[in-house]
Amino acid sequence: MTGIKICGLSDEAGVEAAGAGGADFAGFVFYPPSPRCVSPERAAVLAEKLPPGTKSVALLVDPDDTVLDYVLNRFTPDYIQLHGDETPKQILDIKKEFSPKIIKAIRIGSKRDLLKSMAYDGIADMLMFDAKIEGSALPGGTGQAFDWSILEGHKPETPWMLAGGLTAENVKEALSRLHPDVVDVSSGVESAPGQKDPAKIADFIRAVKNHDHSEQP
Repeated sequence: MTGIKICGLSDEAGVEAAGAGGADFAGFVFYPPSPRCVSPERAAVLAEKLPPGTKSVALLVDPDDTVLDYVLNRFTPDYIQLHGDETPKQILDIKKEFSPKIIKAIRIGSKRDLLKSMAYDGIADMLMFDAKIEGSALPGGTGQAFDWSILEGHKPETPWMLAGGLTAENVKEALSRLHPDVVDVSSGVESAPGQKDPAKIADFIRAVKNHDHSEQP
């Protein structure tokens, strides 16, 4: 079964919709330029509303030890998602110092970016392939997809997530073409930037689960 991650959660309604639908991961953003940014204290309160089977994820961008200390002393996520330009060595250092499970996001715009991603295979606990949008002020959550043909036939050893412009309308095509282990959605389940729509969350989760059921023999 395909895993589902709802990212950029910032209120009770979104968290409850993700949990009720059976999302596997719930992401909280700690990147101030993002309209989805919340404080670690707020994330801790929201995460308490998640069902036991839903893993919490802290999204950080190029964090130093001071930022990691600040966040992790106030919020205890199941995973840290690194969405910046963190190197494989930095990931190993973070794992050694803080012992979290790591999702490494890699922005994809060409085959060259995909080749670069191979350096993280086996280093991170999970990989995420997201859209590389030139000139964007945000590293993710742009609502834009990338050319999925870049990933066709690519089979990393590490479990991987697909992100970037996914919606209830296009996720079935993504699943059929790429067969990711997990699909990640943020802006695709919003009514406005940073405003999660419980109905859209439910529709997205339903689309993924319906696809999985249709694929079963």
